[in-house]
Amino acid sequence: MMTAITNVRVFDGNKVLENQTVVIAGQTISAVGGAVPEGANMINGEGATLLPGLIDAHVHTNPDGLRNALVFGVTTELEMMGHRTPEQRKQIAESDDMADVRSADFGLTAPGGHPSEIHSKIPRPSGPPAHHHGGGQGSPQRYGAAPTASTPDEAKDFVAQRVASGADYIKVMIEEGSLLDAPGLPMLSHETLVTAVQEAHRHGKLAIAHALTSEATEQAIAIGVDGLAHLFIDQPHTDELVKRIADSGAFVTPCLVLNSSIMGKTGAGLATDNRVSSKLSPVWLKALCGSFNTYPQGNFDNVLGTVAAMHKAGVDILAGTDVSVPFPELGGLAHGASLHHELQLLVKAGLTPIEALRAATSVTARRFGLDDRGRIAVGARADLVLVDGDPTTNISDSLSIRHVWRRGVLLNAK
Repeated sequence: MMTAITNVRVFDGNKVLENQTVVIAGQTISAVGGAVPEGANMINGEGATLLPGLIDAHVHTNPDGLRNALVFGVTTELEMMGHRTPEQRKQIAESDDMADVRSADFGLTAPGGHPSEIHSKIPRPSGPPAHHHGGGQGSPQRYGAAPTASTPDEAKDFVAQRVASGADYIKVMIEEGSLLDAPGLPMLSHETLVTAVQEAHRHGKLAIAHALTSEATEQAIAIGVDGLAHLFIDQPHTDELVKRIADSGAFVTPCLVLNSSIMGKTGAGLATDNRVSSKLSPVWLKALCGSFNTYPQGNFDNVLGTVAAMHKAGVDILAGTDVSVPFPELGGLAHGASLHHELQLLVKAGLTPIEALRAATSVTARRFGLDDRGRIAVGARADLVLVDGDPTTNISDSLSIRHVWRRGVLLNAK
């Protein structure tokens, strides 16, 4: 059965097309424009906008998170630390009631290094952990010993193990802990980091760095990473550092919603929006109203200014949240919903609504080699979101979700 979405404004991942008909046939888009095929199921998109399925470029997830993400039109989550078997990955890929996932598997860190200080804040469940297909920060696997490295040789082995486990990219941690209320965390040596990045590239994988300070960012760029999973928030940007990042070609996922939470701001305003509260459980709503609050002295206006400067310099900005599990101490974030908040903050930082939407669709897809998604085009995967209104001019309309499709399968998102 084909589905034709008619009379609809289309944001195709790059530009706006007015009054279009988009046809879904099976798992892919078969037409953009043209007549409605005979026998197609018709959905009138008048007054609405059709978007590519959104991509959250930084999460830590599990089945619950993936299901919540899809309800909010996030059809792909890019996990920056988590573990699941190939069989579990296959089950997720074939489950059209949850977002698809790509993963770094475990991130490379020193023994006792980040994110051990975060895991220590999460209450342990009583009894043995239940088995389920999942992983990530907040999954049962977090209670086991994650692999670490202390030397270049160990880093080489670590990368090989991640590749063998099916990692889609490699994540390295450059985190001393001061901004996370855990100063003095063990860190990887420069030589170990260099080896990890070189090995990632030798295996044909992107190397992505966790770096929250300007000093860590300088080091990440110096060792040749392809992307920064965070934005430095410890000081205002300098023209020199912005130029160095731009010249390197690295992308940046600012995770503004996380930065806001680290500085003590909650997501309570988002939680009161009926388009959010009607779709989240009480546990997630409570978490959304919390915050990390480990760096309350931070200046969020400086953070927004850094994003603006990087965007102006031509740095690819990706939309990501760093959402993980529903605990108020890790709060201000919720799967799916917070990506829409991130879009709003990117616009506040100076991106246009269209540029913010690109950050959650085509730009992220391009930087991660996801050639089958992030755009509305013939032959692309039918991951689609139909929203009332026009988020290309009013970004808040992205939350007014009418329908979501994953691989051409309609989810009732209303």
